[in-house]
Amino acid sequence: MASKLFNPLVTSSFSLFLIIFAFFISQTSAADVPLSVSVPPGTICKSTPHPSVCISVLPHKNATVYDFGRFSVQHSFIQSQKLLDLINKYVQGSSSLSQLEIQALEDCKSLALLNIDFLTNTLETVNKTSSVLPSSDADDVQTLLSAILTNQQTCSDGLQSVSSVQNDLSVSVSNGTNLYSVSLALVTKGWVPKDHKNNGTPNQSKKHLSFRKGRLSLKMSSKARAVYNSVINRRRHLLQAGDEEILVKDIVVVSQDGSGNFTTINDAINAAPNNSVASDGYFLVYVTAGVYEEYVSIISKKKYLLLMGDGINQTIITGNNSVGGGSTTFNSATLAVVAPGFIAVNITVRNTAGPSMGQAVAVRNGADLSVFYSCSFEGYQDTLYTHSMRQFYRECDIYGTVDFIFGNAAVVFQNCNIYPRQPRKGQSNPITAQGRTDPNQNTGTSIQNCTITAAADLASSNFTVKTYLGRPWKEYSRTVYLQNFMDSLIDPAGWLAWSGDFALSTLYYAEYNNTGPGSNTSNRVTWPGYHVIGATDAANFTVSNFILGDNWLPQTGVPYTGGLI
Repeated sequence: MASKLFNPLVTSSFSLFLIIFAFFISQTSAADVPLSVSVPPGTICKSTPHPSVCISVLPHKNATVYDFGRFSVQHSFIQSQKLLDLINKYVQGSSSLSQLEIQALEDCKSLALLNIDFLTNTLETVNKTSSVLPSSDADDVQTLLSAILTNQQTCSDGLQSVSSVQNDLSVSVSNGTNLYSVSLALVTKGWVPKDHKNNGTPNQSKKHLSFRKGRLSLKMSSKARAVYNSVINRRRHLLQAGDEEILVKDIVVVSQDGSGNFTTINDAINAAPNNSVASDGYFLVYVTAGVYEEYVSIISKKKYLLLMGDGINQTIITGNNSVGGGSTTFNSATLAVVAPGFIAVNITVRNTAGPSMGQAVAVRNGADLSVFYSCSFEGYQDTLYTHSMRQFYRECDIYGTVDFIFGNAAVVFQNCNIYPRQPRKGQSNPITAQGRTDPNQNTGTSIQNCTITAAADLASSNFTVKTYLGRPWKEYSRTVYLQNFMDSLIDPAGWLAWSGDFALSTLYYAEYNNTGPGSNTSNRVTWPGYHVIGATDAANFTVSNFILGDNWLPQTGVPYTGGLI
């Protein structure tokens, strides 16, 4: 066979092509590079909020966004384990620390453990495919990585009180935060569709119109039904309505008079099975009327738990932990839940610390795909901590003063009553303080078809209080108000700055088609990040699109409106 002849003209032309192609890739923005093309790390790192960190971490060789993304998530997992080891070292040697410092470290420990779980789940997803994910799967992985950043920020905020170990831990936490941000950016670029909203037609109609407030239809065994009917009949409180049923696998009753299975809520929750799956149904903890003075914690393995009471102001869980009383904000909650698939119905949760005690949380929610229906949250500063993950609140009452709806979940409030209360003299009332720290987080607060009016004490206050729709707690704070009634208590400016010009150009605040004397936008702030939006933009923040509610809310039986009203 004749050998192929060496052609220097062809070879030099091909070399020139490679040089030109390499130059083109180096000059091209990361957004323009096809996902399957191998590029230098410097090119792909342009698409992250921390290019220098990204370049220092990624291998110094060409690869696709999928290769770099997997490497970054794996590196994040190793970093989270190192941080946990460092936290454990300080916890074990905590004899010289104050109770507040120990509490801040314990908060960081629990958050680090969650991050390890979330990164494990993320790795499983990104290792399976090198292509864009379906919308639901993409939302899952983006939610996990968004929550990891939120957990890290919460730890960092709490460490400000731990002066003796602040420097060591703060450096490790900061390094982890930047790395997690890079991972979120790369996963978003490679695996998340550019438009991953609901692909179908959003549910525009109100679901389950036959429901009345706080009434759910339950499907359960005859044994569980007998227990349930016994509780219901004793209180003449019928909850059977609607044409859809929630599957209940078992039921226990909490009653302070000893007539139930337990006398405390925590004992009942401890009896719930671990790591249930949605298809098995909910474990129902029915809490009869009474005032329960206990701090309730629903840990991550108590999945698909349904906590039901006898009604607002009938079943009451109450506590008074506060920052002023020596607690961290994170650990001040009367009710704290991180278990996925959690539902609460017909319950009041209070923090009675008062307006002078600073941050004092009634509910802290970090539970993915969680719902509060026909519940009341009562507190002053920082009443409702929508900490992380995807959440939905329907027909709830929320009372508070400063920043009383705050956190960094992807959350929708629908058909709720929001009641600003009288704060300390000299304080104003920003209703929301949304905590988004990264432009790739899929988080934000959406408030739709709610009513904002003054609580009785504020309405009769003998001093002037300015009430605002919100202020930017973190740099990429995102809050929208859609189709709400705003009473005259809302200041004409609408929104309050946090400190100087912090976040005013990076936040996203929007209003759409609100009504009432406080809804006039003609004198609103003129910040670059504030917008009066139309229906197309508003639709991005509805239940169907913002939290992909059509994928998971129907099994809860809770009524909701998928689109604009």
